Amino acid sequence: MVLQGLSNRLRYCAVFLLLLLGLGFISAPAWARTAAKPSTAAPANSVQPYLDRVAKRVTDFRLDNGLRFIVLERHEAPVVSFLTYADVGGANEPEGKTGVAHFLEHLAFKGTTRIGTRNYEAEQRLLNRLDQLFAQIQASKAAGESAKVATLQAEFDKVESQAASYVKQNELGQIVEQAGGVGLNANTSTDATRYFYSFPANKLELWMSLESERFLEPVYREFYKEKEVILEERRLRTDNSPIGQMIEAFLAKAYTVHPYRRPVIGYAKDIQNLTRQDVQKFFETYYVPSNLAIAVVGDVDPAEVKRLAELYFGRYPAKPMPAPVTAVEPPQTVLKEVTLRLPSQPWYIEGYHRPALNHPDRVVYEMLTGILTDGRTSRLYQSLVEKRLALNAVGANGFPGEKYPSLLLFYALTAPDRTVEEVGTKLHSEIERLKTQLVSAPELDRVKTQARAGLLQSLNSNQGMAELLLEYEVKTGSWRNLFQELTAIAAVTPVDIQRVAQATFQPQNRTVGKILPLAETQQEKP
Repeated sequence: MVLQGLSNRLRYCAVFLLLLLGLGFISAPAWARTAAKPSTAAPANSVQPYLDRVAKRVTDFRLDNGLRFIVLERHEAPVVSFLTYADVGGANEPEGKTGVAHFLEHLAFKGTTRIGTRNYEAEQRLLNRLDQLFAQIQASKAAGESAKVATLQAEFDKVESQAASYVKQNELGQIVEQAGGVGLNANTSTDATRYFYSFPANKLELWMSLESERFLEPVYREFYKEKEVILEERRLRTDNSPIGQMIEAFLAKAYTVHPYRRPVIGYAKDIQNLTRQDVQKFFETYYVPSNLAIAVVGDVDPAEVKRLAELYFGRYPAKPMPAPVTAVEPPQTVLKEVTLRLPSQPWYIEGYHRPALNHPDRVVYEMLTGILTDGRTSRLYQSLVEKRLALNAVGANGFPGEKYPSLLLFYALTAPDRTVEEVGTKLHSEIERLKTQLVSAPELDRVKTQARAGLLQSLNSNQGMAELLLEYEVKTGSWRNLFQELTAIAAVTPVDIQRVAQATFQPQNRTVGKILPLAETQQEKP
């Protein structure tokens, strides 16, 4: 029973990490997320020349319609990775339409007027009829006309079956796979939506054709079936997950006005009420050329990339940039707490507001997080895990996003026979130590070495480089800032760590979340 209990607790740790990743909640720079052993990192003075050489192989250009391309030549292998970056995520959604960015990401794999259909003209008539029936069903439900709802639902099911007969399932994926493509996928976060896969180098024009058509004439087929898939995804990740419930409650408590307070997957009621017209309007607003950026990394000729980009993506008509997020979260002035009693092991979560990625102290926050939580030599591991107060102690810098001011988050799963109060007390003692005592040079050097190793490891991947180039281009103003990170890391001092700790770790800037197990009498109930 003891071993089974430990296994369950470790499973909760893994579930929490996967949940954060799956919902787009961990969005620190890729180099900061990469786990690397310190011994794998070269000294900073030997790495910077390598970074400079990589930077010289990067070219960029902008089409007349505003769409940006970043190209990195890497001829080591005849493969190319592509990443289409839409500068829109959960934070951009209108009130009452949460989940629409994530919904659109799902539908972007359904095809176009030519891909994914046997007869689009006939299919389109059925899709329009489904929309009409859905609106009538919603109105009849609101009016309490249950008999009419049943009749309409029967017709809806019949028309949906007819529409499905015209669908070529996963035709986009099949085309990619048959041409040697791999890794066709996408993700949606609070800040952005990313679409990516890799091809052999000789399939550059095929990618240009497929990806440009994908966002030129998308068709949101199987819309209502996909809605059920997303609702089930929400039930799994949030409604039936203690950690998922806590994340949603924690963000709603930590934020008062900024859209970071809302879940990326959306609220169930909003998802249920979304229409194809809602998705189309969102697409037309945010998927405009000036709000898109594309990275091409691998065995390519930049001149050929530009020629093909103008041929295929030049078809997109120029449109105005969408309105930016204007909500500004006011400074937190009081300690906030949220406690949930759920069928779960006890968890302790604590967050502090911090600036966005484009702030000058962004690397200081990474070093500070590393000191507290990176690896077995970190302070929280030694004081919580080794002392058997917690089974894990993890930090997330930039939660739930980084484009706007976000949170520096710490969370821990309590050890058997320990309490969340004990975990919180020890965590605060380590935080106070950062505020009152300067970090030693060897400890800071260890974290800097880990950061350099993580950056280098990301640079070794075409996909990782594509992501990094676009993240820095969109969130800091230029991809060139990526290649200054080593300089920024080297410049961090113990005084910087203390200064940022003192400014950030204020009681009134703290939000605390606690998951407590149900009482025994509650657990015994069916």
